[in-house]
Order: sequence, then C-alpha cells, then structure tokens
Amino acid sequence: MAMGRIHSWESMGLVDGPGIRTVIFLQGCRLRCRYCHNPDTWELCGGGTLESPEETVNRLMRFKPYYGADGGVTFSGGEPLLQKEFLTEALALCKSRGIHTCLDTAGCGDGDYGEILRYTDLVLMDIKHYTEEGYRKVTGMDFEASRRFLETVQQMNVPMWIRHVVVPGLTDGETHLEGLKTYIQSLKNVERVELLPYHVLGVHKYKALGIPYPLEGVEPMNPELLSDWQIRMNTI
Repeated sequence: MAMGRIHSWESMGLVDGPGIRTVIFLQGCRLRCRYCHNPDTWELCGGGTLESPEETVNRLMRFKPYYGADGGVTFSGGEPLLQKEFLTEALALCKSRGIHTCLDTAGCGDGDYGEILRYTDLVLMDIKHYTEEGYRKVTGMDFEASRRFLETVQQMNVPMWIRHVVVPGLTDGETHLEGLKTYIQSLKNVERVELLPYHVLGVHKYKALGIPYPLEGVEPMNPELLSDWQIRMNTI
C-alpha cells in the first residue's frame, strides 16, 4: 500500500469543482510558477503528514453526507500526480464508495496516467500558458509533460474545467487571452473555463520561508476586469 504525504485539508471547499467538496492538498511540485501562492507544498518529502489511502478515504466518508448530488473530493497540491501510487489507490477507493472525484492539476507528473484517470470524474486543468516560451517563462519548466497529460485526458474522454491565472504584465491583455481562447478551442471535453485573477495572498509564505517573491510589486488584479473575458471564454 502506497503512503501519501498530505500538506493539508479543506473540509468545505466551494470553488474547486462542483458542489461542496473536500479538498486534499498533496505535497510536491516541480513547477516554480512565478505567482505560486503555496511554496510550502513544493518539497515532496518536506512537511505534511503521511497517510494510507484507506485512512484518507475513511476520513472523507465523514463528510460524504454534505456532498449531495454534486459534491465530492478534489485532490490538489502541489502537484498530485507526483504521488501517483497513493493517488491511484485513493481515487479507486473513493469511486468504490460512491464519492465523486476531481483532480486539480497542471499535468506535470510521470509516465502513464490511465489508471489515475480511470477513477477521475473531472479534471481541473491548470493551463499555465499555451506556448512553449510562455510556459517556461511562467513555470521555469518544459511544456511537454503537461501536453502529454492533456492528450491522455482527451483520449480517455474525461471532462475538463480549464483554469488560467491572469497576471498583470505576464498572462493578461487582449492578445494573450485571444490566443488562450484559440488554444482551448483545440481541446476536447472542455465543459467550463475559469479565469483566475492574480492575488498576493501567499506572499507572506515566501517571507516565512526566506524565499524571494518573483512578482514583488505586482498589484493584485481586479476581478471585474476579467468579467467580459470570462463570458467570452465560456461561449467558445
């Protein structure tokens, strides 16, 4: 049985998938997104608590009465795909117990994702950027791993919600968002697009960890500035 290293839980999440959800944040991420608000999840073996899939799902069962017809569990991070064995076993147990499963991911794991996606009802796909150059500028990493994951999701016909963080001077503007819209139009099984305005709620974590914040001085984005584009993205 694979053990999972869990950073934290959110018991009544309302924004990470449909309905009322328990959000489980797993440790570990290879990306170093310039706007990341959870640098404390980067290290796979640093921090967090160890749990077996059975322990995790037993805890989830306490919340099941609140899920109703639409809610369930969302595995997030960090990057949950880095804990592949634990994630697969936990998702399979959730499905066997009638819990709707959602995966919040940037698609940056390893190898085959077939078993994971077999037990995933919905993918919240975090599109960091849609070009190779832009992706590397935002994350410091190659676009290939994310591209491979997206291909598998589409091959297996798993529904997707697309998420994209809009950062002033980095991932904003008409040209960028028009390009994003065109890119999303090329993907299958997209049910919804969410544009997430840049915020600075995690900056204090950088200071606590002694890490320079890459976007020091960039002001949060006013969500109202995205309202028109939010509508346009969801009419593609």
